[in-house]
Amino acid sequence: MAALDLFGRRWILRIVWELRDGPLGFRPLQQRCDGMSSSVLQQRLVELQESLLVERDATGAYQLTALGRDACGELRRLMRWSDRWAAELERASRDQPVAEALADNHYGAKASKS
Repeated sequence: MAALDLFGRRWILRIVWELRDGPLGFRPLQQRCDGMSSSVLQQRLVELQESLLVERDATGAYQLTALGRDACGELRRLMRWSDRWAAELERASRDQPVAEALADNHYGAKASKS
């Protein structure tokens, strides 16, 4: 659950995602994160460093650690699953109205209306 707590914090996933291709200095990272405030970026970077997912290189730029790169790989897997899920939801919405789909329980039987 600690990973979900960390990745659930605003901007954490975005920072990890932006560092996926290599080190970035503070300002370039801030620009890639749609100009989030410098105080929030600094706070999130500290959290990521304390979590051993981000480190600073010899030039002072931020980069993913080996654990951070592993996390990014898992996020890519989650994105692939999310794409499949979205396609399934789209297919289901064409087959039946969403309200009916949500009323169906796990076994496909209609939920009782009380």
